[in-house]
Amino acid sequence: MTVLLSIEDLHVAYGKVEAVRGASLTIEAGQIVTVIGPNGAGKTTLLAAAAGLMRSRGRMIYDGVDLDRLDVEDRVERGFCLVPERRELFGDMLVSDNLLLGAYVHHRNRRQVKLSFEEVYSRFPRLAERRGQKANTLSGGERQMLALGRALMARPRLLLLDEPSLGLAPMIVREIFRIVASLRDHGVSILLVEQNARAALETADQGYVLETGQIIYQGPARELAHDPRVVATYLGGHG
Repeated sequence: MTVLLSIEDLHVAYGKVEAVRGASLTIEAGQIVTVIGPNGAGKTTLLAAAAGLMRSRGRMIYDGVDLDRLDVEDRVERGFCLVPERRELFGDMLVSDNLLLGAYVHHRNRRQVKLSFEEVYSRFPRLAERRGQKANTLSGGERQMLALGRALMARPRLLLLDEPSLGLAPMIVREIFRIVASLRDHGVSILLVEQNARAALETADQGYVLETGQIIYQGPARELAHDPRVVATYLGGHG
C-alpha cells in the first residue's frame, strides 16, 4: 500500500514543556490509524501539529510533499482536513451554511459543491432533515455529524478526527464509529485520536498508544486490543 502520511520524530512544545516527544507514525492510503492514550498524553497536540495549527520539529511527509512547505489552507486544498474536538460549528448559522463553509476550497466549482451536498445529505439523512435549522439547535450527535459532514464537503483524502465520541451517548457513539468505518470503505484515510480505546481499536487498522508525549506501543489494532498491557490500562482490565 502507498504511504499517505509519514510523521517522523515529531516534537511539539508549549514554551519549555514538550507535549509530544519523538513521535513517529505512518498512515497508508485507505487505512484508519488510531492514537489512544490518557488525558494530557499529547494526542490533540499531535493532530494540531499535523494540521499545521502548531509549530513543531521533525519531519511530516503527506502524499510525497514535505508539510513544512504547506500552510493550513494548502493542506486543506490537498485533501488534508481536521475535525476538531470542540467541533467549532457556527451555532447561529444554518446547517446548510455550515456545510457550505466546508466546501470553500471548491467554491468556484458549483457542480462539485452540489454533488458534495448530495453526498453528505445521503450519508447523514438527519442533516438533510435539519438543513434549514441553526446548528445550535442540534443534539450532540447531530453536531458531530455536522462537523464530519462539513469536513467531507472538502472532499478529503485524509481526515484527522479528534475525539469524535466525546460527550455522546453510547448508541450515538456506535453510529459515529460506523460512519467512520464507512468513510474508509469510500477511500478516505483517517487518523483517529480517541479516548474510547475499545471503540477506536475495534474500528482501526493500526494503533498507537501515546503516554506523556511518547509512543509506547504500536501495532495492528486487533493485536493491541488483546495486548495485556493495553487491556489492563485502557480497556478496563479485561479483553
